[in-house]
Amino acid sequence: MQNQPNSAETAQSADTVLTRANRSRITDRLVKSLEPPEKRYRIVYDEQVRGFGVQLLKSGVKSFILEYRFKGVQKRMTIGRYPEWSVLAARQEAEVLRTMIGKGVDPKQMRDEEYSAPTVKDMYKRHIEQEGAKLSPGYLRDVKRTYRDYILPKLGNRKVADLTFSDCEALHRKISSQDKPVRANRVHAILRRGLSLSKRWGWITNNPAEGVQHNREEGRTRYLSSAELKRLFAALNEHPYQTSCDAVRMMIYTGCRCGEALNARWDQFDEEFRIWSKPSAATKQRKPHVVPVSKEVTKLLKRRSKKTKSEFIFPSDETGVAMTNIKRTWETVRTQAGIPDVRLHDLRHTFASLVVSNGQSLPVVGALLGHTQSQTTMRYAHLMDEALRRAANSAGKTITAAKETAR
Repeated sequence: MQNQPNSAETAQSADTVLTRANRSRITDRLVKSLEPPEKRYRIVYDEQVRGFGVQLLKSGVKSFILEYRFKGVQKRMTIGRYPEWSVLAARQEAEVLRTMIGKGVDPKQMRDEEYSAPTVKDMYKRHIEQEGAKLSPGYLRDVKRTYRDYILPKLGNRKVADLTFSDCEALHRKISSQDKPVRANRVHAILRRGLSLSKRWGWITNNPAEGVQHNREEGRTRYLSSAELKRLFAALNEHPYQTSCDAVRMMIYTGCRCGEALNARWDQFDEEFRIWSKPSAATKQRKPHVVPVSKEVTKLLKRRSKKTKSEFIFPSDETGVAMTNIKRTWETVRTQAGIPDVRLHDLRHTFASLVVSNGQSLPVVGALLGHTQSQTTMRYAHLMDEALRRAANSAGKTITAAKETAR
């Protein structure tokens, strides 16, 4: 069967009735000899297979069709065009369709459903419509970019129901082969989520992306030393674009995510700039996060409040709204500071490490960073060793002093 329905499939006219008496044994020779009709179209029916025929359009196009009645409704469907389809192949297909009809299956309806079945491109649109508002701005951009750059070019026109495990695995393998093992994992995770939603919508019964083995990812947690922080602040002070540099300073002093800093608004802070109330729409965990900020942040905010009238704390000079990224600024300052391997997210790790190293507990770190799960904060547990050692030494000194006093 063809993949696309023909406009003549449901057409009925007097021409059809008149030509029913003109049945012939359809052969390739007969089809070749048929001349275009003067009217819009005409049909010559086969003597052997009931309802099977060749339709001739005024334009000269010849197509094989099958007419049948299903549940009291007269229907016509196109099998394929001549000469792409031979008479033999078209007749055999007509016999298969007749068998389906005899078993209570409407082949035209089945094909129409297949033709209108949602594609991966449809899945992408509905994925964004349904989950876009639940995602943080930064992650939403990443999801859209992943579909645009990796998933849609390869699978966009495929029917969701036709995707197989092999298709999903092949996409993951192809991206991995381009020296992008981590990106391959991220792409697959987003594809798997889209297919999981498709299953929920009733588009598929099983998720073909399940079971694809991800590439191994080496855990990477980079902390800046005091010397590196000093060089970084020096580079920030020398950079000409201080708005983006202030956003970096905000990340250093609060441990916030880049998206949280760039989308920060004045109305998220109290009048004294001491409490930051992040709305659920601005956080990765999609929950409100209220956190106190340091005196350094308060000073930064007071200074910026005198420089901008925008509702955003770090607006773009060009648009006046929130900046979408500060990659260029970061590339410049980290290179100048001699820390080319440091990512913006490593500033968050550095903040957490400093909090722990100063003797604060992991729950305190989790509260400052907005972690909703304690295991997320456990990555900093090893940093407590020095703080615990200092605490143990302090206790030891107190005990020793008490012992000496008792003598």
